[in-house]
Amino acid sequence: KTRDEVVRREMRQIEGGWYSASQVTQSRSRIDRLGYFSEVNVETPSVAGSTDQVDVNISVVEKPTGNLLAGAGFSSGEGLVLSGGITQSNVFGSGNHLGLQINTSKVNTVYSFSLTEPYYTIDGVSRGFDIYKRDVDPTEINSGRNKTSTIGGQLRFAVPVTDLDTISYGLGVEQTDLTTFSDSPQRYIDYVNTFGPKNSTILGTIGWARDGRDSLIYPTKGSFNRANAEIAIPGGDLQYYRLTLQHQRYVPLTRDYTLMLNGELGYADGLNDKPLPFYKNFYAGGVTSVRGFEPNSLGPRDTNDDPLGGTKRIVANGEFLFPFPGLANDKSVRMSAFVDTGMIADKYETSAFRYSAGVAVLWVSPLGPLKVSAAQPLNEKPGDRVQRFQFTFGAAF
Repeated sequence: KTRDEVVRREMRQIEGGWYSASQVTQSRSRIDRLGYFSEVNVETPSVAGSTDQVDVNISVVEKPTGNLLAGAGFSSGEGLVLSGGITQSNVFGSGNHLGLQINTSKVNTVYSFSLTEPYYTIDGVSRGFDIYKRDVDPTEINSGRNKTSTIGGQLRFAVPVTDLDTISYGLGVEQTDLTTFSDSPQRYIDYVNTFGPKNSTILGTIGWARDGRDSLIYPTKGSFNRANAEIAIPGGDLQYYRLTLQHQRYVPLTRDYTLMLNGELGYADGLNDKPLPFYKNFYAGGVTSVRGFEPNSLGPRDTNDDPLGGTKRIVANGEFLFPFPGLANDKSVRMSAFVDTGMIADKYETSAFRYSAGVAVLWVSPLGPLKVSAAQPLNEKPGDRVQRFQFTFGAAF
């Protein structure tokens, strides 16, 4: 069903132009990264009767890109996750993404509607809209007792500046209702007493991303980089900023073995003598950061020994990726041996770093991605919350 133009607009080898092997390879990678196809093959046969011309034939195998979902998943950190909704990342074969989602778990309840047009202009400028309601109760993951309820919306654009680089920016508004309890951390209670239980925010976002991976589902080489800034600008009740930076690289060792290196940095603070809202703190620990430790458990604790998060975040991962035994040709599943490290703090401290090592399996199943890991903390300290076996099923946002 995918329209020809959705594939053609990703081509960097121009029809009638000089043949370039690198542009053909880049074209194939861009088509694969769309995520609409399970297979993308390129052939360049000679044109019959010509000695200096070739055809470029692209053959693709489409896969389902829409879901009518009413189901459930389970995460070792979030517990039972009930979800429902409609998502279609290739509406009517146009390449546009439409989503209407309902996701619930012990920690997060999210209702959202989004629409993204990746080619809002012929030059590849994308435009998107988001409307969402998000309720968070971190008490369920043994974090400082409080509840937040946020409703908001955002308009965003992304501008390609090269074949690999994209600049994004957006403007949105949020309103957050805060609930604290008698046994909440004192800093949470003080914050609500000072700024009130209801805050409005005008959010400006700007970011840069460079995606040079050869595949979205089964990358074996290339790198992914991104830098993002979220700023609560004057006009709302809150003023703060959050900066995040990520670098991820895939190094092919052989045809089947790949080394993946990932590093992430986060820094946040208040502006104009206002503090950073406590619910904007960074967290780490769990299957998506430092495996072997409970989700969001790293960093400072309150008097109840519950994690508070922090204004600084560092995470680094190294993974040796290899095919699942007996399934070397299956591009939907593979294993890894990994080493993780990370810290959450309000000031940089080497003693705050935790390390772990283990093995993991990633399976992009028909019902969603499944991650399973078995990890051993390498520098466990008294009071750390260890969780050696972890898994997550399905996508949560």
